[in-house]
Amino acid sequence: MRVGFGVLGPVVAWDRDADGRAIALKGPRHRAVLARLIVARRRVVPVSRLVEDLWTAPPPGAVGAVRTFVAALRRALEPDRPPRAPARLLVTEGPGYALRADADAVDAWRFEQDVAAAATLPPDGALPRLEEALGRWRGPAYAEFADEGWARGERSRLAELRLHAVERQAEARLALGRAAEAVPDLEAHLAEHPWREGAWRALALALYRTGRQGDALAVLRRARTLLVEQLGLDPGPELRRLESDILAQAPHLAPATARGEGAAQVWADAAAAYDRTVASGARTRLESTVGLLRDLSMTGGGGLLTARRQRVAAVAAAEELGDPELTARVIGAYDVPAIWTRLDDPEQAATIVAAAERTLAALAAGLEAPDDRLPGVEPPDHGEPSGQTPDQESADHEASGHEAPHHREPDHTAPDHKPTGHKTPGPGPSEPEAPGHEDHGHEAPGHEATAHEAPGRVAPGHGAPRRGASSPGVGGREVTGRWASGPEAVGRGSSAPGGDGRGAPGHSTFGRGTAGEAATRHDAIRARLLATVAVESRGGHSGRGRQAARQAEEIARRLDDPALLAFALNGVFMQSFDRAGLAPRRDAVGAELIALSARHGLVAFEVLGHLIRLQARSALADFASADRHAAAAERLGERHERPLVRVFTEWYRALRLAATGRADEAEAAYRDAATRLDGAGMPGLERGLLPLALLCLRVERGRPAPTDPDLGWGPYAPWARPLVLLARDRRAEAAAALRTVPEPPHDLLLEALWCLTGRAAIALGDRETMARARTALAPAAAELAGAGSGLLTLGPVSRHLADLGG
Repeated sequence: MRVGFGVLGPVVAWDRDADGRAIALKGPRHRAVLARLIVARRRVVPVSRLVEDLWTAPPPGAVGAVRTFVAALRRALEPDRPPRAPARLLVTEGPGYALRADADAVDAWRFEQDVAAAATLPPDGALPRLEEALGRWRGPAYAEFADEGWARGERSRLAELRLHAVERQAEARLALGRAAEAVPDLEAHLAEHPWREGAWRALALALYRTGRQGDALAVLRRARTLLVEQLGLDPGPELRRLESDILAQAPHLAPATARGEGAAQVWADAAAAYDRTVASGARTRLESTVGLLRDLSMTGGGGLLTARRQRVAAVAAAEELGDPELTARVIGAYDVPAIWTRLDDPEQAATIVAAAERTLAALAAGLEAPDDRLPGVEPPDHGEPSGQTPDQESADHEASGHEAPHHREPDHTAPDHKPTGHKTPGPGPSEPEAPGHEDHGHEAPGHEATAHEAPGRVAPGHGAPRRGASSPGVGGREVTGRWASGPEAVGRGSSAPGGDGRGAPGHSTFGRGTAGEAATRHDAIRARLLATVAVESRGGHSGRGRQAARQAEEIARRLDDPALLAFALNGVFMQSFDRAGLAPRRDAVGAELIALSARHGLVAFEVLGHLIRLQARSALADFASADRHAAAAERLGERHERPLVRVFTEWYRALRLAATGRADEAEAAYRDAATRLDGAGMPGLERGLLPLALLCLRVERGRPAPTDPDLGWGPYAPWARPLVLLARDRRAEAAAALRTVPEPPHDLLLEALWCLTGRAAIALGDRETMARARTALAPAAAELAGAGSGLLTLGPVSRHLADLGG
């Protein structure tokens, strides 16, 4: 167990490998011992000093009491430590004790590191570090020990550093043209610390740069009054000079217009105008918030976590208003692409799914839903092309989007549908690639898309009106994306419930138009809700997610809406793990996403398509194609500022080393790739992944599992435990653990986890479990185990099947 400690507020401890689960620290003296050792910063504190610090008049037996406190803390912080084994965290050394916490284990230490690092960075680099640093504070440092002499100096030092960080943050925002953002924090800062002249100057300048010259002068006069009346001091030269410059409207006070800062000023001005113009309780604010959250999620790290958390709050706020259409728009507008199938926050995902289902029911009650399955508009079967082998790749011309892949005929037909000879898009036998043109987003001059070429299109006469999917105003807006289970960016497109996909949803034509338009609008919003259900219920065993994905895809194809179809295909991908061996099916989905997105400028979904194909081609051992998709995704990520793309491509390159027998290089690459996950805001991807990848490397080489007790297996513990126990020569416990191993989740690691279960069963001679693993893995005989994740592998599934007796 990796332990984290918090002293920026009440003293707490938590399990860093269990999503921050709190660790009980018993009474106040136990917490005092822990806090005193944290203040010492890994240095030894003699027992005699601890006694003096804990009691004004130490009672008899105080030394024994301290040792009792330490023993209790050790049990809480190292619960898995064997009896009589030496402690590794709270250690005995010489005449006392020391806490050997990692440099990043204490929130105060991390805060100091971030502030120090920010001082060396330009404003655009310093600002996110400072925001993250200040976000660690939960209250006054060492809050419950404010009166203790041993804590007083450290509390004062941290408090002063925090004040400095707040002011440095304001300066960075001003330098970046984000003056409006600086105002609220500075006002709160000065309400508590009115003697800081630098903060008064920053606030006045921020107000001036947001067009509030009168307020800026009022702030400076208020500062003068406070300083003169309370301290008998005149304002310093900088404050006096600023007042003169504001009165003269000095040109140098205008925000800088260096590269990138003009956009920052536009943002600041627009945000300030929005705050002045749009009422605080207006529904438009709620709907606009969804777009901001999608943008925020693009940043990764704290921004991604905040976006995910606030998304739930936005949905709840919409439901409180009792308007199903508004709620549907708020839920459905968050069409953020997802590539990783293990949920970051299952509880939150369940909350979103439940809200979407309630809203679907409310909409159905208000307007009878039309039949989703009109003749001739069935979605293609994203299945395995017959006869496809691992070295055959579907054609998609992903780089230019000029020609879409060709699906085989669908194997399910609506009632009374008579085949016309047209084929829906799908993968063919080869993949001509054109790196470097992957993000055109426009068709070639003179090229007219047909039903054969444009994924998601329905030929005229095939049961759907053409809604101008290739017109400039439809689907031609950028849809940014995410490359993780958590959100990463904004999705925009013609199917956004609010109209053209770019403006605020509140300016749509909802409630106006003909009955046919209302039905179309109703269908589009239902499809977004269904796609949301499919994406947010990934990895489960229920059939509801697959049903929702299928319905969303059917509606999107009927409406001929590219952006809606892209989101629906994301749901189809997320629900394509109901059994092993489905890499070709996912490859077809990725191929269609690339062609569709390149044609209509849906950048985020184009990257999603490349990452899906990277995974699928890895599973099929076609690393030449996977390399091209990795490179295309990286080019798009760099050009369109998608910082999380490289998280996945770096893990892919480590996988490639492992799959080609370069185990030592792969282990180093995995450890490097894991550093990209730290703070990326994707706990569903981060937790336990590095230990799992290293375990797969060992199993692939026939070596025993790692037995380091500090390894945090996260959600993969049930599948790792039997092999770890076998490596410790505890066969009886391993056999018992194997009997309790659950069926793997239906996600990207389905085959890998079944292979680990199978290896443990082989070692223990558990024939029943061997048979279950063999049956589950048989459909994937032509794939590399686990490589479909794009992250790790256990080698050919066929080899595992042979060992299992298949």
